[in-house]
Amino acid sequence: MQPPGTQQPPPPLYAPSNGDFTFVSSADAEDLSGSIASPDVKLNLGGGGEYIKESTATTFLRQRGYGWLLEVEDDDPEDNKPLLEELDIDLKDIYYKIRCVLMPMPSLGFNRQVVRDNPDFWGPLAVVLFFSMISLYGQFKVVSWIITIWIFGSLTIFLLARVLGGEVAYGQVLGVIGYSLLPLIVIAPVLLVVGSFEVVSTLIKLFGVFWAAYSAASLLVGEEFKTKKPLLIYPIFLLYIYFLSLYTGV
Repeated sequence: MQPPGTQQPPPPLYAPSNGDFTFVSSADAEDLSGSIASPDVKLNLGGGGEYIKESTATTFLRQRGYGWLLEVEDDDPEDNKPLLEELDIDLKDIYYKIRCVLMPMPSLGFNRQVVRDNPDFWGPLAVVLFFSMISLYGQFKVVSWIITIWIFGSLTIFLLARVLGGEVAYGQVLGVIGYSLLPLIVIAPVLLVVGSFEVVSTLIKLFGVFWAAYSAASLLVGEEFKTKKPLLIYPIFLLYIYFLSLYTGV
């Protein structure tokens, strides 16, 4: 306790450390002057120990907590994939499936089930488009119709197979039907040569249709159909007859 009438000593002035702000009265502010120097910040670019001085704007953003605006993301290795890999196109796989379809005999040792169990879209589409290009000879409007028959014909086979109790997906049917057009493509140049011989031409057409239908049916018609196999083989055979008619015009 201090006796009455005595003045309390003024509180001790706080001596700010370097870098702290000090509040002063407006009367004393007239005699104050100075400047704020920007810190000399350098960025390490990595590698050879090279440094670069940051600009004032960069330093300002970092001090205010907006340095994330200046960050540069590293390149994602997945963005540098080749185009074929981006589109999920495996040329070796497509070539192997083509050989499985063109040579359907089990004695040749090909794993033909890969055509059904590992379906793809680009291979069958290429086969159908190639068959359409061959069919362009004098009948351009057939191209879109062939693609339509491929899509909806495969859908019909798929629905029929499911009704008969088969465990098959639409993508599998679409791929098998598309790849199995290859025998009709193979006989196309032969028909151009022997077209004037009606009997030979008819035999080659039948051979091509049987070849295509056998390749497709041997992949789609499994043991689960048992006695119902003819109910699925027959519409497949008719589908390839119709494909051939779009090419030959009969």
